[in-house]
Amino acid sequence: LCPWRGCCCVVFFQVATELLQIQFVEDKQEFSRFPTKTGRRSLSRSISQSSTDSYSSAASYTDSSDDETSPREKTQLNSKGTGDFCVKNIKQAEFGRREIEIAEQDMSALISLRKRAQGEKPLAGAKIVGCTHITAQTAVLIETLVALGAQCRWTACNIYSTQNEVAAALSEIGVAVFAWKGESEDDFWWCIDKCVNMEGWQPNMILDDGGDLTHWVYKKYPNVFKKIRGIVEESVTGVHRLYQLSKAGKLCVPAMNVNDSVTKQKFDNLYCCRESILDGLKRTTDVMFGGKQVVVCGYGEVGKGCTAALKAMGSIVYVTEIDPICALQAWVCAGAFRLVFPSGLLGNKSVVTRDQLDRMKNGSIVCNMGHSNTEIDVASLRTPELTWERVRSQVDHVIWPDGKRVILLAEGRLLNLSCSTVPTFVLSITATTQALALIELYNAPEGRYKQDVYLLPKKMDEYVASLHLPTFDAHLTELSEEQAKYLGLNKNGPFKPNYYRYKCPSHIPFKGHPNGSVMHPPQPQNELSMATSSKAFNDIKFIHFTNIFM
Repeated sequence: LCPWRGCCCVVFFQVATELLQIQFVEDKQEFSRFPTKTGRRSLSRSISQSSTDSYSSAASYTDSSDDETSPREKTQLNSKGTGDFCVKNIKQAEFGRREIEIAEQDMSALISLRKRAQGEKPLAGAKIVGCTHITAQTAVLIETLVALGAQCRWTACNIYSTQNEVAAALSEIGVAVFAWKGESEDDFWWCIDKCVNMEGWQPNMILDDGGDLTHWVYKKYPNVFKKIRGIVEESVTGVHRLYQLSKAGKLCVPAMNVNDSVTKQKFDNLYCCRESILDGLKRTTDVMFGGKQVVVCGYGEVGKGCTAALKAMGSIVYVTEIDPICALQAWVCAGAFRLVFPSGLLGNKSVVTRDQLDRMKNGSIVCNMGHSNTEIDVASLRTPELTWERVRSQVDHVIWPDGKRVILLAEGRLLNLSCSTVPTFVLSITATTQALALIELYNAPEGRYKQDVYLLPKKMDEYVASLHLPTFDAHLTELSEEQAKYLGLNKNGPFKPNYYRYKCPSHIPFKGHPNGSVMHPPQPQNELSMATSSKAFNDIKFIHFTNIFM
């Protein structure tokens, strides 16, 4: 039974992880020690504390095994007698295969791309090393890349998001996967190194989510990095790190910024989070949203999606922002109850501080919907006076001396992929975008892309969208020659200039209202005094932090 059922006072934080100011450490000792098998945390935490901090491990939600033996201590072989992988349990492969088959049913566009290009093998000769969330949806992408001619080695970008049975299914068909749910920090870097460092095999393409793999290859294997033909990055965090390399003149390969493509940002960031935020919270806390007061910190695409979902469930939504444009959007478009500008919310580290955690009420829920975990000051909670109590998988109670409990989900890491699932169709859009970006970079003639970071061509964005339209039996209207000439467009696209900003409505009417419109609470008085007061976190019962980016 959920130990906090019946709590009348719940605070919910969700913190941003986009736009992390992650600096590339120049200290040569950062990689001077190879990760030991027994796992002392020897690597510099400055590489990416966000991806690796670990308090405890948890089994896959589909894994009923009580085997606590580290996969690194096991010797496993697939049915072909190959052991070039490291997963929780290779015997789960059959179950993982069923998961992948289910995902394929809602990823028809990616399957269509696989069938269209399979004969040409556009990735023949490509050796792709990937570091992403390892889920059934990712498996469909990986198998598509293999079908198009690529050789793949894969690891996880998050220590909690791997579906063990899916990792086993991929290993069974010969994909070298090094990942399992509940890795330690040492395991995390060991898995990345095992993917890159293989005798007789050298990667020439990178598919990354967060930049950890790219950074590892750049720092530890500079000669390999120089021979990479292209990098595809799908997260704000990883893109930011690529731009840092480019600005410093150290990016010696072309990179594709998939995160800022229309098909990624306007669908994955918005709709994926809009649906998965509720799923993650329900699975972990059984919380009722109706009537709760929620603060959404940051009104970017992820914030828009989370705000819409929470309002639709009857929550009273507050928004905090540092960007006046996003703040205005929150007020006009989302009907935010209050716009709050707390003085401590100016960066992307320690957004939720120990002082704020101390002031939260009993039963507060703290969670994150971004890639990393640097916004929540989890380290400050690991002190002798506070007690940690694991009550469910990915759910910890942090207990103060006076008995107050703060509920921390996924140890401050990404909530949805750590604690629940995400909509397959939306991930199909992102996966198709990633596949096309890899094909484009790998096959581009010399000189098309220089040593810099590029956005996905607009025509390719439109192609990704067109592949998904048949799912809804949708048919595009065609421009006449006269219309196309009048608009100055090619009949076949692209239809929008690069500076055009697609806007998707994130507002969901609250169905409980008689006319279907959203019910807005009365506008409070003295907004700024509440915003700048230290009581801001005391007075709000249900707080939601999300991404601070546009």
